[in-house]
Amino acid sequence: MTKIGLEIHGYLTTNEKLFCTCKSEHGLKNAKPNTNICPICTGQPGAKPMLPNKTAVNKVIQIALILGCKINEKLIWQRKHYDWPDLPKAYQNTISGPYAIPVGSKGNFLGINITEAHIEEDPGAWNPKTGEIDYNRSGAPLIEIVTEPDFKTSEEVINWLKQLIATLSYIKAIDKTAGIKADVNISIPKGERIEIKNINSLKNIKTAIEHEIQRQQKELPKIQETRMFDEKKAITKKMRTKEQAQDYRFISDPDLPTINIEKKRVEKIKSNLPETPHEKLKKLIKKYKINEKSAKILTKKLEIVEFFEKVIEKVNPKLAVQWITEELLSVLNYNKKELEEVEIKVEHFIELLKLLEEKILTELKAQEILRQFIPKSFSPKQHAKKHSKISNESEIEKIAKKVIKENSKAVEDYKTGKKESLNFLIGQVMRSSDKRADFKIAKEILEKILIQS
Repeated sequence: MTKIGLEIHGYLTTNEKLFCTCKSEHGLKNAKPNTNICPICTGQPGAKPMLPNKTAVNKVIQIALILGCKINEKLIWQRKHYDWPDLPKAYQNTISGPYAIPVGSKGNFLGINITEAHIEEDPGAWNPKTGEIDYNRSGAPLIEIVTEPDFKTSEEVINWLKQLIATLSYIKAIDKTAGIKADVNISIPKGERIEIKNINSLKNIKTAIEHEIQRQQKELPKIQETRMFDEKKAITKKMRTKEQAQDYRFISDPDLPTINIEKKRVEKIKSNLPETPHEKLKKLIKKYKINEKSAKILTKKLEIVEFFEKVIEKVNPKLAVQWITEELLSVLNYNKKELEEVEIKVEHFIELLKLLEEKILTELKAQEILRQFIPKSFSPKQHAKKHSKISNESEIEKIAKKVIKENSKAVEDYKTGKKESLNFLIGQVMRSSDKRADFKIAKEILEKILIQS
């Protein structure tokens, strides 16, 4: 049976780096190299680290709790030695290694056992082709999540990772602009374990796993080795034989104190954690009777599902589902905005749906008002006075007769059997009434007039 395990790396969302006050910025395109640096994060002789970034440590505790891990009380920083140009100190500060106690251990997330979750600093960015090194990200705080080899297929890995990413987005602990990277460990029966380093997208992770399983089936690995993924050729290539822990010469860091994690601190962080997407999904389906497809759309982002939960306190859930999953998300996507990037007040959205529910506004008019909520919403009640629904049949009939008179070709097309022409004429009635005419009444009146004419 194939065994697959993951080591997942992500940048923690902090303003400063792990051991200095330089900005922790990563994933930014066209950022000027070597601008967020200091003697500490570039490993200058005599430079000593500051105390670890408290926010970063709290973020790792948050993540470990979400993963169902036990939070350990004493954390000892280790020096992981290796001599690459991107690591000016010649060692990486990490809470990992054979003698380390990770921040969190022995967890389980959606059926996959978690070995540990720990914090470490990022090295710089080294381009081996040019020799150039950018230390902007050197010292940035990273989370590493290590799973047991509980996965059997690439599909299992990707589905699990999607749910992990969605869950971590709820606590805003990982920088979503920078994405995640994963080291993937794969072994097949009677073969040695192979590690594929630094794969940077879900698509590439899936392709790399599938290629590597096929490669190992053709040529059973006799020794452990580390490989890289060639994205262009969609294959893995040997980098080196696998390093063992002793190769890194782990030692405790004399410049960094032990971090004592008090139970009170853990409980406070735990009490502020939101429900996970999985918990939200179950609640929407069971408590509010939302269909699974809509519930999955709502729970993709915390701000959307929380917005929905506030709306349904005063609005029929069925109407709210339609207007949030279809209309609101459509408007946000069109404007290339997230809900958190605009100022749409829940009370204004509720007002809009109430006006629709009470048939004061037509659906088309409500859609138009919703589009005007970007970037800032307003009370639609005053707006509705000028744009209330027209349900008076004689008023709609006047508009319909005018439309028929002005669109003789569409009328002729309808009479020759082109039924879609009726939709065009209804659209013209809605346009002439500034989207205020009752759609159903307009359709009935048009059909009546066309039959009689």
